Amino acid sequence: MNPTELEQPMERRAVPVTVLTAFLGAGKTTLLNRILNGDHGLRVAVLVNDFGSINIDADLMVGVQSDVISLANGCVCCSIRDDLIEAIEQVMERPEHHEYILLEASGVADPVGIAITFIDARFRDRIRLDSITCVMDAEQVFNSPEQMRLKLWQIATADMLILNKVDLMDRDQIERIKVWLDEHFHRYWIIEAKQCDVPLEILLSAGRFDTSQLDFDTNYHDERICNDPQCQQHHNDHTLTFSTWCYETNQLLSIEVLLEVTSRLPANIYRCKGVIFTADTPDKRAVLQVIGKRVDITLAEEWGKCPLCTKIVAIGAHGTVDEKALSEKFDYCIAGSTKNP
Repeated sequence: MNPTELEQPMERRAVPVTVLTAFLGAGKTTLLNRILNGDHGLRVAVLVNDFGSINIDADLMVGVQSDVISLANGCVCCSIRDDLIEAIEQVMERPEHHEYILLEASGVADPVGIAITFIDARFRDRIRLDSITCVMDAEQVFNSPEQMRLKLWQIATADMLILNKVDLMDRDQIERIKVWLDEHFHRYWIIEAKQCDVPLEILLSAGRFDTSQLDFDTNYHDERICNDPQCQQHHNDHTLTFSTWCYETNQLLSIEVLLEVTSRLPANIYRCKGVIFTADTPDKRAVLQVIGKRVDITLAEEWGKCPLCTKIVAIGAHGTVDEKALSEKFDYCIAGSTKNP
């Protein structure tokens, strides 16, 4: 916060907001967990948006003491924007004073639609848009070329880029990404990171977001930021572009079989993630992350009071997700199953 804000009485300070955006699987939840568990001493309100009907990202938050509001089954930039407005009002009306608001947007979100909400006149002098941070998966930047327009627009709108997972790439590949960015954007600020390990001093209270770079009158396109025609006329109904599918069971799954099945998911599945109830370690949650061909299953904390069940969400191209086939694949992962995937 700048000195002027620090001099204001607590009740008059505008609460800063940071929006975390990225294409599917880049590492937003990892970044959110780093911020929330960091040594910053702030009372943080967290808004977590997931495109599917199950908010897996909210379940993946680790050791969080902050106030969390889950926004599922739609995108806060369009179909459930009213829910976002209601959530902000809930945060502002609570008796405890929040010193920061973090929004983890869904992987298909248009940041401009979200920014419009945070600069709404009704919130003037109460909250301020501090930063839009876009996380990029260094290994997946050029994957899913049919979704490049969305990726470009998420990057163009952000005032900070985190090139994540650089440890999975060599320097030539990273330089290729930077050349690609130079070709598309007039200006950008990029930070290289492993596991989204970025200093909190950079991420929080970066200063008021420059809303002049958002052009609301030309289909959310601003040539001062991005000169790529694919950025134009991006905003649309995400349900016409993406499909989601959810899987739930209270039966134990085999990690070995789950690894086998998820490593062979159809190419039209952009992202798959979940919390897994496993036969291998039934006392602890396992976390499934599938991004492209990369599959990762890690052990998390004990279940505690959480229901002992598996919840998985898959996001794919619209109209191409075979729900019956996916159900059969994950049913095959149930420990002791004799079904053919």
